Amino acid sequence: MTLIDTHCHLDAAEFDGDRDAVVDAARQAGVSVIVVPAVERANFGAVASVCRDQPGCMAAYGIHPMYVARAREEDLAALSATIARENPVAVGEIGLDRFVAEGDHAVRDAIQMHYFTEQLKIAKAAQLPVLLHVRQAIDPVLQQLRRMKLVGGIAHAFNGSQQQAEEFIKLGFKLGFGGAMTYPRARRIRHLAAHLPLDAIVLETDAPDMPPEWKVGARNTADQLPRLAESLATLRNVPFEVVAEATAANAIQVLPGLARFF
Repeated sequence: MTLIDTHCHLDAAEFDGDRDAVVDAARQAGVSVIVVPAVERANFGAVASVCRDQPGCMAAYGIHPMYVARAREEDLAALSATIARENPVAVGEIGLDRFVAEGDHAVRDAIQMHYFTEQLKIAKAAQLPVLLHVRQAIDPVLQQLRRMKLVGGIAHAFNGSQQQAEEFIKLGFKLGFGGAMTYPRARRIRHLAAHLPLDAIVLETDAPDMPPEWKVGARNTADQLPRLAESLATLRNVPFEVVAEATAANAIQVLPGLARFF
Protein backbone atom coordinates (compact mmCIF):
# COMPACT_ATOMS: atom_id res chain seq x y z
CA MET A 1 0.00 0.00 0.00
CA THR A 2 1.39 3.38 -1.06
CA LEU A 3 0.47 6.76 0.40
CA ILE A 4 1.90 10.05 -0.87
CA ASP A 5 1.87 13.30 1.09
CA THR A 6 1.85 15.89 -1.69
CA HIS A 7 2.46 18.89 0.58
CA CYS A 8 4.49 18.83 3.80
CA HIS A 9 6.84 21.60 5.00
CA LEU A 10 9.29 19.17 6.53
CA ASP A 11 12.05 21.78 6.52
CA ALA A 12 10.12 23.95 8.99
CA ALA A 13 11.71 24.89 12.31
CA GLU A 14 8.97 22.96 14.12
CA PHE A 15 10.72 19.76 13.00
CA ASP A 16 14.29 20.75 13.85
CA GLY A 17 14.27 18.74 17.08
CA ASP A 18 12.96 15.43 15.74
CA ARG A 19 12.88 15.49 11.92
CA ASP A 20 14.34 11.99 11.58
CA ALA A 21 11.75 10.58 13.96
CA VAL A 22 8.93 12.39 12.15
CA VAL A 23 9.97 10.93 8.79
CA ASP A 24 10.43 7.47 10.30
CA ALA A 25 6.96 7.62 11.88
CA ALA A 26 5.47 8.57 8.52
CA ARG A 27 7.28 5.71 6.80
CA GLN A 28 6.11 3.26 9.47
CA ALA A 29 2.56 4.50 8.90
CA GLY A 30 2.79 3.69 5.21
CA VAL A 31 3.67 7.10 3.75
CA SER A 32 6.15 6.24 1.01
CA VAL A 33 6.79 9.71 -0.42
CA ILE A 34 6.65 13.24 1.00
CA VAL A 35 6.74 16.33 -1.24
CA VAL A 36 8.49 19.24 0.48
CA PRO A 37 7.72 22.66 -1.04
CA ALA A 38 9.85 25.74 -0.46
CA VAL A 39 8.33 29.13 0.35
CA GLU A 40 11.17 31.58 -0.40
CA ARG A 41 14.73 31.71 -1.66
CA ALA A 42 16.04 31.69 1.92
CA ASN A 43 14.78 28.14 2.46
CA PHE A 44 15.72 26.60 -0.89
CA GLY A 45 18.87 25.22 0.73
CA ALA A 46 16.99 23.81 3.71
CA VAL A 47 14.49 22.05 1.45
CA ALA A 48 17.29 20.63 -0.69
CA SER A 49 19.13 19.41 2.41
CA VAL A 50 16.05 17.72 3.89
CA CYS A 51 15.32 15.97 0.61
CA ARG A 52 18.89 14.74 0.30
CA ASP A 53 18.98 13.48 3.88
CA GLN A 54 15.51 11.97 4.21
CA PRO A 55 14.53 8.89 2.16
CA GLY A 56 11.37 9.31 0.15
CA CYS A 57 11.35 13.12 0.26
CA MET A 58 11.14 15.13 -2.95
CA ALA A 59 11.52 18.88 -3.30
CA ALA A 60 9.56 21.64 -4.97
CA TYR A 61 10.95 25.18 -5.17
CA GLY A 62 9.04 28.43 -5.32
CA ILE A 63 8.24 31.76 -3.68
CA HIS A 64 5.01 31.69 -1.65
CA PRO A 65 2.66 34.66 -2.09
CA MET A 66 2.91 35.51 1.59
CA TYR A 67 6.70 35.88 1.27
CA VAL A 68 6.90 37.98 -1.89
CA ALA A 69 6.98 41.28 -0.02
CA ARG A 70 10.58 40.52 0.96
CA ALA A 71 11.53 38.85 -2.32
CA ARG A 72 13.85 40.44 -4.88
CA GLU A 73 14.00 40.12 -8.65
CA GLU A 74 17.23 38.14 -8.40
CA ASP A 75 15.33 35.50 -6.42
CA LEU A 76 13.60 34.49 -9.65
CA ALA A 77 16.96 33.83 -11.29
CA ALA A 78 17.97 31.86 -8.20
CA LEU A 79 14.78 29.82 -8.53
CA SER A 80 15.57 28.96 -12.14
CA ALA A 81 19.11 27.97 -11.20
CA THR A 82 17.91 25.84 -8.29
CA ILE A 83 15.41 24.03 -10.51
CA ALA A 84 18.10 23.28 -13.07
CA ARG A 85 20.47 22.00 -10.39
CA GLU A 86 18.16 20.09 -8.04
CA ASN A 87 15.66 18.42 -10.42
CA PRO A 88 12.53 19.02 -8.31
CA VAL A 89 9.12 17.46 -8.91
CA ALA A 90 7.35 20.83 -9.15
CA VAL A 91 7.57 24.58 -8.87
CA GLY A 92 5.95 25.62 -5.63
CA GLU A 93 4.57 26.73 -3.39
CA ILE A 94 3.41 29.61 -5.56
CA GLY A 95 0.14 31.42 -6.12
CA LEU A 96 -2.01 34.24 -4.77
CA ASP A 97 -3.35 34.98 -1.30
CA ARG A 98 -6.04 37.62 -0.89
CA PHE A 99 -6.83 36.71 2.73
CA VAL A 100 -4.23 38.88 4.50
CA ALA A 101 -5.95 42.12 5.47
CA GLU A 102 -3.16 44.50 6.44
CA GLY A 103 -1.40 46.93 4.11
CA ASP A 104 -2.28 48.42 0.75
CA HIS A 105 -4.27 45.75 -1.07
CA ALA A 106 -3.51 47.10 -4.53
CA VAL A 107 0.22 47.02 -3.89
CA ARG A 108 0.00 43.58 -2.28
CA ASP A 109 -1.98 42.19 -5.18
CA ALA A 110 0.36 43.67 -7.78
CA ILE A 111 3.47 42.24 -6.12
CA GLN A 112 1.88 38.83 -5.69
CA MET A 113 0.71 38.77 -9.29
CA HIS A 114 4.16 39.72 -10.58
CA TYR A 115 5.92 36.90 -8.75
CA PHE A 116 3.15 34.44 -9.53
CA THR A 117 3.20 35.05 -13.27
CA GLU A 118 7.00 35.07 -13.43
CA GLN A 119 7.12 31.74 -11.64
CA LEU A 120 4.50 30.32 -13.99
CA LYS A 121 6.82 31.27 -16.84
CA ILE A 122 9.68 29.46 -15.11
CA ALA A 123 7.52 26.36 -14.60
CA LYS A 124 6.42 26.40 -18.23
CA ALA A 125 10.01 26.75 -19.48
CA ALA A 126 11.08 23.83 -17.27
CA GLN A 127 8.01 21.76 -18.21
CA LEU A 128 7.24 21.28 -14.52
CA PRO A 129 3.89 21.13 -12.73
CA VAL A 130 3.10 23.70 -10.04
CA LEU A 131 1.94 23.51 -6.41
CA LEU A 132 -0.59 26.29 -6.04
CA HIS A 133 -1.59 28.38 -3.03
CA VAL A 134 -5.02 29.79 -3.90
CA ARG A 135 -6.48 31.30 -0.72
CA GLN A 136 -9.43 33.55 -1.62
CA ALA A 137 -7.90 33.98 -5.07
CA ILE A 138 -9.11 31.03 -7.13
CA ASP A 139 -10.55 32.97 -10.06
CA PRO A 140 -7.46 35.14 -10.73
CA VAL A 141 -5.28 32.04 -10.42
CA LEU A 142 -7.44 30.18 -12.93
CA GLN A 143 -7.27 33.17 -15.28
CA GLN A 144 -3.46 33.01 -15.32
CA LEU A 145 -3.44 29.23 -15.75
CA ARG A 146 -5.70 29.48 -18.79
CA ARG A 147 -3.35 32.06 -20.27
CA MET A 148 -0.14 30.15 -19.55
CA LYS A 149 -1.27 26.58 -20.40
CA LEU A 150 1.03 24.64 -18.08
CA VAL A 151 1.49 20.88 -17.81
CA GLY A 152 -0.68 20.81 -14.68
CA GLY A 153 -0.18 20.67 -10.95
CA ILE A 154 -2.02 20.67 -7.64
CA ALA A 155 -4.39 23.24 -6.17
CA HIS A 156 -3.19 22.89 -2.59
CA ALA A 157 -5.75 23.04 0.26
CA PHE A 158 -8.61 23.40 -2.19
CA ASN A 159 -11.53 25.36 -0.77
CA GLY A 160 -13.45 26.54 -3.80
CA SER A 161 -16.74 25.75 -5.46
CA GLN A 162 -17.74 22.76 -7.55
CA GLN A 163 -17.49 24.90 -10.68
CA GLN A 164 -14.00 26.12 -9.76
CA ALA A 165 -12.93 22.55 -9.04
CA GLU A 166 -14.13 21.50 -12.47
CA GLU A 167 -12.15 24.34 -14.07
CA PHE A 168 -8.94 23.16 -12.38
CA ILE A 169 -9.62 19.61 -13.51
CA LYS A 170 -10.12 20.76 -17.11
CA LEU A 171 -6.69 22.39 -16.95
CA GLY A 172 -5.02 19.15 -15.86
CA PHE A 173 -4.83 19.89 -12.14
CA LYS A 174 -5.50 17.73 -9.11
CA LEU A 175 -7.07 19.10 -5.92
CA GLY A 176 -5.34 18.75 -2.57
CA PHE A 177 -7.41 17.66 0.44
CA GLY A 178 -6.12 17.39 3.99
CA GLY A 179 -7.00 18.27 7.54
CA ALA A 180 -9.80 20.70 6.70
CA MET A 181 -12.06 17.91 5.42
CA THR A 182 -11.99 16.22 8.86
CA TYR A 183 -13.98 19.02 10.54
CA PRO A 184 -17.75 18.42 10.54
CA ARG A 185 -18.42 22.14 10.15
CA ALA A 186 -16.43 22.25 6.89
CA ARG A 187 -19.50 21.19 4.92
CA ARG A 188 -18.47 22.50 1.51
CA ILE A 189 -15.02 20.90 1.62
CA ARG A 190 -16.47 17.62 2.84
CA HIS A 191 -19.10 17.67 0.11
CA LEU A 192 -16.42 18.22 -2.54
CA ALA A 193 -14.23 15.49 -1.07
CA ALA A 194 -17.18 13.12 -1.19
CA HIS A 195 -18.43 13.92 -4.68
CA LEU A 196 -15.59 15.11 -6.91
CA PRO A 197 -14.14 12.43 -9.20
CA LEU A 198 -11.69 10.38 -7.16
CA ASP A 199 -9.13 10.66 -9.95
CA ALA A 200 -9.01 14.43 -9.30
CA ILE A 201 -7.98 14.20 -5.62
CA VAL A 202 -4.60 13.98 -3.91
CA LEU A 203 -3.87 13.87 -0.19
CA GLU A 204 -1.71 16.29 1.79
CA THR A 205 -0.98 17.17 5.39
CA ASP A 206 0.53 20.67 4.99
CA ALA A 207 2.42 19.77 8.17
CA PRO A 208 3.25 21.35 10.55
CA ASP A 209 0.14 23.42 9.75
CA MET A 210 -3.51 22.62 9.06
CA PRO A 211 -3.92 19.87 11.69
CA PRO A 212 -6.87 17.52 11.36
CA GLU A 213 -9.77 17.59 13.79
CA TRP A 214 -8.12 15.07 16.12
CA LYS A 215 -4.94 17.17 16.44
CA VAL A 216 -6.45 20.64 16.68
CA GLY A 217 -4.02 23.01 18.39
CA ALA A 218 -1.09 20.62 17.97
CA ARG A 219 1.71 20.21 15.46
CA ASN A 220 0.63 18.35 12.37
CA THR A 221 2.86 15.56 11.00
CA ALA A 222 3.07 13.42 7.89
CA ASP A 223 2.16 10.23 9.75
CA GLN A 224 -1.42 11.55 9.95
CA LEU A 225 -1.88 10.89 6.22
CA PRO A 226 -3.38 7.38 6.69
CA ARG A 227 -6.09 8.81 8.94
CA LEU A 228 -6.76 11.49 6.34
CA ALA A 229 -7.14 8.72 3.77
CA GLU A 230 -9.54 6.97 6.13
CA SER A 231 -11.55 10.17 6.50
CA LEU A 232 -11.79 10.53 2.74
CA ALA A 233 -12.79 6.87 2.39
CA THR A 234 -15.53 7.37 4.98
CA LEU A 235 -16.84 10.48 3.20
CA ARG A 236 -16.93 8.60 -0.09
CA ASN A 237 -18.18 5.31 1.41
CA VAL A 238 -15.41 3.28 -0.22
CA PRO A 239 -12.67 1.07 1.25
CA PHE A 240 -9.47 2.70 2.54
CA GLU A 241 -7.45 0.74 -0.02
CA VAL A 242 -9.36 2.33 -2.89
CA VAL A 243 -8.57 5.83 -1.65
CA ALA A 244 -4.93 5.03 -0.93
CA GLU A 245 -4.33 3.48 -4.35
CA ALA A 246 -6.20 6.17 -6.28
CA THR A 247 -4.69 9.20 -4.54
CA ALA A 248 -1.16 7.81 -4.89
CA ALA A 249 -1.73 7.14 -8.60
CA ASN A 250 -3.14 10.64 -9.01
CA ALA A 251 -0.08 12.17 -7.35
CA ILE A 252 2.29 10.27 -9.63
CA GLN A 253 0.26 11.25 -12.67
CA VAL A 254 0.33 14.97 -11.91
CA LEU A 255 3.89 14.97 -10.48
CA PRO A 256 5.67 12.57 -12.86
CA GLY A 257 8.98 13.07 -11.06
CA LEU A 258 7.61 10.94 -8.23
CA ALA A 259 7.70 7.89 -10.50
CA ARG A 260 11.40 7.46 -9.76
CA PHE A 261 10.37 5.99 -6.38
CA PHE A 262 8.22 3.26 -7.93
